[in-house]
Amino acid sequence: MSVIGEMTRAGAFRKLSAWRSERAALWFLALMIGTLSVAPLTRLVWAAIAPEGVPDVARLLHLIGTQKVLQATFNTVGIALSATLLAMLTGTLAALLVALTNLRGKQLWVFTFILPLMIPPQVIALAWIQALSPSSPLLTGIAGMFNGLGLTLHLGNQQPLYSATGIIILLGLHNAPLVFLTVRAGLRRLPADLVEAARITGASPLRVLFTVILPLARPAIFAGAALSFVAAAGNFGIQAMLGIPGRVPTLITLVYQRLNSYGPSALPDMAVLSLLIALITFAGLALSRYLGGRRDVRVSGAARNIRQSLGGWRLPVEGMAWLWILITLLLPLSALVTTSLTRGFGQALNWQTLTFENYLNALWQYPAIHQAFFTSLGLTLLAVIILTVASLFLAYFLSWQRSRLVSVLQMSTELAYALPGIVTGIAAILFFLKPLPLINVSIYGTVWIILAAYLSNFLALVLRPTLAGFAQIERSLDEAAQISGASFMRRMRDILMPLAAPSAMAGAILVFLTALNEIQVSILLVTSSTQTLGPMVIFLDEGGSSTLAAAVGCLMILIILLFMLLASLFAKRLPEGVLPWRA
Repeated sequence: MSVIGEMTRAGAFRKLSAWRSERAALWFLALMIGTLSVAPLTRLVWAAIAPEGVPDVARLLHLIGTQKVLQATFNTVGIALSATLLAMLTGTLAALLVALTNLRGKQLWVFTFILPLMIPPQVIALAWIQALSPSSPLLTGIAGMFNGLGLTLHLGNQQPLYSATGIIILLGLHNAPLVFLTVRAGLRRLPADLVEAARITGASPLRVLFTVILPLARPAIFAGAALSFVAAAGNFGIQAMLGIPGRVPTLITLVYQRLNSYGPSALPDMAVLSLLIALITFAGLALSRYLGGRRDVRVSGAARNIRQSLGGWRLPVEGMAWLWILITLLLPLSALVTTSLTRGFGQALNWQTLTFENYLNALWQYPAIHQAFFTSLGLTLLAVIILTVASLFLAYFLSWQRSRLVSVLQMSTELAYALPGIVTGIAAILFFLKPLPLINVSIYGTVWIILAAYLSNFLALVLRPTLAGFAQIERSLDEAAQISGASFMRRMRDILMPLAAPSAMAGAILVFLTALNEIQVSILLVTSSTQTLGPMVIFLDEGGSSTLAAAVGCLMILIILLFMLLASLFAKRLPEGVLPWRA
């Protein structure tokens, strides 16, 4: 009996020890997310409502009611809505073409269509500015060709993109892949039985499209629209590079300009504007969810790939599809490359003007660029490691140990990811401006505040594929190990982490590609001694070094391409659908 009693007590002790280690891991995650996400956002709200410690509604309403803020708010909402409509149209058409037709070369076409989403928006804006500048070598060559044919092409003297229309077009083109990804995923889940039944009754392909396919795909279309709206409202790179010189103020550029002009003293007012940006974002998400869920479109039937032959229209449709890639991707990138290979902006590229000096300067001659690259690389790698480990533990609790605390943690991570990066930046400044309690050390103005903002903003990005990986793991494996006496940390190390690693690595790849060149979060956090790579393009262009900025932009695109191709080599080892550019 004593032996049985000792075994019972040993088993109870192991269970208690496992329970304590699980609780410790959960509370560590709660401390991390609370410190990096919940507390800064709470500080942001309080600074907006009560900058002096007492709620001041009159000040709040006065600031929002000023002419500059009203105009910036109107521009923000109008630009975001218009860009979302453009993204919905182009993204949905692209998804229909890829998911439902026998288009040839889908893999390459999808890769090139998704590529602008992977390229930093400030680089996209710079490429288009240089492509459509009246003095650009590209347009000058086109004008010369027209003149040689006896025609006159007047280019004008102004940059057409420095306007609200230019911002809308670039935001719409940049965010169209977001709509494409969600609509394509929705089309893949459509029940083929309904489509086949409609075809048997004699319905034409267009009738099937408008009466069956599009109504069933409506939730996916509006989900993509919500992503596009959030991205458009919080896109700093395009709004800054086109809106500031074009005198088209938006809330996000107003925050940037005022904080640069007045410094930390403007933080209470910037907190109000940041809160206004967040409210616009959530209003757009709520409206999209309402429109997408007004009608129940749930149907029964097996989901199978639907294929509609293009028939005689195949060649023209393929020609139009590749023409779209030529205009929206190759045109601006060719202008960017051309500018990077000349000595001065506006010079025609020939053997006399060809130079690699800009690339040599970017790679070896400018210490600020080197520092920005290695700072970005170090911060990104550190963020990827921390977020990957944190997502594995958080996914465990969300999958098998869900509680009210775990649900709050998930909601907090999703909230931090949904907010525009500049809102996260303002929240980080407000929270970390004063020295940290107990250790009395301030991380404001250091690389650590940028890392804290990265950890807050990108946790949800790596958590989603990790959750998908845990959904494919048999829980009996963990239960069997637990019964055999394995501790929580040993089960995570020996069983769960290896099984979920491919999904977590997919999320890590997305975080790496997003964080390495990002600008939304770090634009307000960088200093002269803590530069990152993303804002460098804007700083160089503002300083008059357009050719050097073009070279840095080309190098950033090259890095993105290399990592996308590297990830594609391991696509078979990753869960299906985690690499967005895979058809």
